[in-house]
Amino acid sequence: MLLPDWAVLNAAIDWLGHGSWRLAWWQIVLYTLATTHVTIAAVTIFLHRAQAHRALDLHAIAAHGLRFWLWLGTGMVTREWVAIHRKHHAKCETAADPHSPQVRGLNAVLWRGAELYRAEAGNLETLRKFGHGTPDDWIERNVYSRYSGLGIGLMLILDLALFGALGAAVWAVQMLWIPFWAAGVVNGLGHYWGYRNFEVPDASTNLSPWGLIIGGEELHNNHHTYPTSAKFSVKPYEFDMGWVYIRLLQKIGWATVRKLPPKLQLGDLRPMADEKTLEALIAHRYEVMASYARGVRQACKAEMAALQAHHGDLSMLKAARRWLHRDAQRVPARAVPQLALVRAAHPALDKMLTMREELRQLWLNTSQSREQLTAGLQAWCRRAESSGIAALRDFSIGLRAVRV
Repeated sequence: MLLPDWAVLNAAIDWLGHGSWRLAWWQIVLYTLATTHVTIAAVTIFLHRAQAHRALDLHAIAAHGLRFWLWLGTGMVTREWVAIHRKHHAKCETAADPHSPQVRGLNAVLWRGAELYRAEAGNLETLRKFGHGTPDDWIERNVYSRYSGLGIGLMLILDLALFGALGAAVWAVQMLWIPFWAAGVVNGLGHYWGYRNFEVPDASTNLSPWGLIIGGEELHNNHHTYPTSAKFSVKPYEFDMGWVYIRLLQKIGWATVRKLPPKLQLGDLRPMADEKTLEALIAHRYEVMASYARGVRQACKAEMAALQAHHGDLSMLKAARRWLHRDAQRVPARAVPQLALVRAAHPALDKMLTMREELRQLWLNTSQSREQLTAGLQAWCRRAESSGIAALRDFSIGLRAVRV
């Protein structure tokens, strides 16, 4: 039986207002968060770890499923994203870095990260130099890259069909999720604010030890330390949601991990540092220097205790201690005079910082032979162990037990 015209009109208005999937408001919120989380997972697993850094290989089903979802949820072109990210690593914190807050300012990257991405995507030299090895099959050439806006248009139609007019709001959140969290927060705050496990040359930081919201991308300093690792967490207290998904894909045969962060191994104590010690030091330099930083903090604590015992002023030492283990180029200009005063007033700390830089030069110096570097390391260890500084002596002795 045909419905009267007014009934058809009412049904159409009702469908447009509510869509075909009648959910409560909180259920729609959960749907939105779930779909944006899938997008984050696709970015970190497919675009970032698998494509940009070749840290893992994905089965064709997983690879194309994630690529298809990214086409729907972001409209991003794989080659463009990969090229821009690789250039970021190659030119990090320089004028050529597509999105460094150290160069362009935090506000520019945090709030206009998507604009910076689009501008760099138009740089054909970036795509030619850094976009190699990305998908170049028929569907990529004729659909995903050619009609990158079609996918997000289909997502809008789907959201409107499911939720009516409210679907437009769902779609808006889906479209803003990656530009805000990835292009803004990770690229911006991830090079500006947070904690650092490793003193890498760039300004990368870990935003949080629990990589849940953006799939492990919060562990940005870890990633810049070991960029080709499929796993971003390195400390026992850190959690990488992206790695959880990769492990699940491994179990069903849809992922093969190619590289993980190197693990510092300790063996028998050698009588003296040798070429094997040098090899292990260079291979594990970031972990070794993180250990040295703990020694610096230990020495600083001892200095503060001695100063407190004599009712001395701790304020200058407290203010400077956060910079004691940092590379010189990472110490802000405002803290340099204060750090110089602390070093002059505390010879033990000055000695540790001087020897830290000498140790760092062992892997930065490319003009010396392996034998010369080994002799330099042996001399360094002798001076450290006769320095009279407990933290420095203990570090040097432990260094002789490091293995590749």
